[in-house]
Amino acid sequence: NASISSSYLWNTCKLLRLTKNMRLTVGSSASDAEEIKQFAKWLLDIGEGNVGGPNDGEASIEIPSDLLITDTSDPISTLIDFVYPSILENFNNQNYFSERAILAPKNEVVHEINDRLLSLFPGEEREYLSSDSLCQSEDPNATQQKLYSPDVLNGLKVSGLPNHRLALKVGVPVMLLRNIDQQNGLCNGTRLQVKKMYNRVIEAEIISGGNIGTRTYIPRISLIPSDKKIPFEFQRRQFPLAVCFAMTINKSQGQSLSRVGLYLKQPVFTHGQLYVALSRVKTRQGVKLLILDNDGKPTNKTTNVVYKEVFRDL
Repeated sequence: NASISSSYLWNTCKLLRLTKNMRLTVGSSASDAEEIKQFAKWLLDIGEGNVGGPNDGEASIEIPSDLLITDTSDPISTLIDFVYPSILENFNNQNYFSERAILAPKNEVVHEINDRLLSLFPGEEREYLSSDSLCQSEDPNATQQKLYSPDVLNGLKVSGLPNHRLALKVGVPVMLLRNIDQQNGLCNGTRLQVKKMYNRVIEAEIISGGNIGTRTYIPRISLIPSDKKIPFEFQRRQFPLAVCFAMTINKSQGQSLSRVGLYLKQPVFTHGQLYVALSRVKTRQGVKLLILDNDGKPTNKTTNVVYKEVFRDL
């Protein structure tokens, strides 16, 4: 009922239908037309919940074998090699990171992949720790101060907020977590590459959006999480950055990529998430899925979540 098609305003809206997948067709040759058409139809069927029989809600679907990673010895390494081939030779290439990403539904899996790739990366690691404190508006009493000591606040991992410990190396791709300067392309979701690390600022180069190649300096800023699950207000002073070899599916919306690895350690959990992840890519050859079953073994089945009432009156 929260979707716009359920609103009383819907009857006065003009409905425009999109009929062509531009991401797949731009720059393609006529010989690939049939394959592109079939892949575009399959993507649309996933988005509308028509794969594996009509469903409303959650349904188990089978993924074509050519899109799967089936290596059982070290499937995560195979996924990393597909998305980031020859990473140590190419990390100085400006376009290398802007065109590729590993996607996963949840932050904890994203952090796991990012930590693994960061450890493979050459160069000296530098650690930046945040300064966390309760907001003054909370009027913290002595009990609260003890309950929510800096150590407790440091341990909180909140969506949309940088972690207490931010480990970086020169050349690593990072994502901006806040709008800093929208006119110059520094928005939430912008990807950058670390060029130099100082004590109080990080020098980085923009690698996504309309300002690619621009050098900028990112300062530490005070951030207050908007997550209502936290029963108190606190602020974290940290660089608004996260390493982004991997990112969540939600963060990838709006991006066009030539290489996408989708890591489904757990299945997707919200409407349209699987469609968003698979449709980031420009060609069928540019996407691979690693789906793990309950025993951690690669499988070809996963969950697709589509609530048909969202498409009501369309």
